[in-house]
Amino acid sequence: MTTTSSTVAEERKLDMITLTIDGKKVEVPKGTTVLEAAQSAGVYIPALCHDPNLKPYGACRFCVVEIEGMRGLPTSCTIPATDGMVVHTETPMVNQSRRITMELIMANHHGDCLTCAKNQQCEIQTIARYLGIEQEHFDRLRKCKELLPIDDSHPAFTRDLNKCILCAKCVRACHEIAGVGAIDLAFRGNSAKVSTFGDKPMIKSICESCGECVELCPTGALMPVSAKQPTQEVKTICPYCGVGCSIYLGIRGNEIVSVRGDKESPVNKGGLWQLQRHLPRSQLG
Repeated sequence: MTTTSSTVAEERKLDMITLTIDGKKVEVPKGTTVLEAAQSAGVYIPALCHDPNLKPYGACRFCVVEIEGMRGLPTSCTIPATDGMVVHTETPMVNQSRRITMELIMANHHGDCLTCAKNQQCEIQTIARYLGIEQEHFDRLRKCKELLPIDDSHPAFTRDLNKCILCAKCVRACHEIAGVGAIDLAFRGNSAKVSTFGDKPMIKSICESCGECVELCPTGALMPVSAKQPTQEVKTICPYCGVGCSIYLGIRGNEIVSVRGDKESPVNKGGLWQLQRHLPRSQLG
């Protein structure tokens, strides 16, 4: 029995739903989250803890939206889109909530943006510009707090927990992508932080130097030791094994200063874990 093209089209249509986002009709497959639906329609919703390769987490609270018929401000990254749903991403209540969230983050966020190695590539800066928050506003919000020591024990990257916002992207990448579990959220309340087992330096942990945590960190909390901005990128293939992971090498002069996975690659899908997990640490600096 041959399935006709009309039957296939009807089955595909049954797997699709239609919702309205900011007055725009959007058709997406069933199981799509509100955030993913908005992104597919070109509607910007700020999100710090979201990544397509990680499970929905809803920690940063920046992606909150208003949904007609639903109480409160749900996080769009964790709410599945439903047929007929009406979503509003730009309302006074939504923007007020996002600004308060940003203020709470900045109250404990140390560092000068102009001297931070993540400057111009920081997702906090991107959202702050979107919300209309200026540097002077940040400076007024910051409060005095004991600085945590910078962990520079690892030859490839440094950890500055003073710039950590507890989005847990690094933790989830280590558990869900690399499957190592070298770090996790530890302690409680104001003492909460990302920690290794026993709160030891990274060099004494079971870290396999894959680089996923550094790649996904939205702030300057995790940075490569050689944090130089590349002047150009060259697409290439990792030569380590026969898998064929596609990568982009950042070049500055005659030096390779950065590496990132190719998100369009069907092999590694932007991941770095298979690429770097077996490299000697002397090659990761």
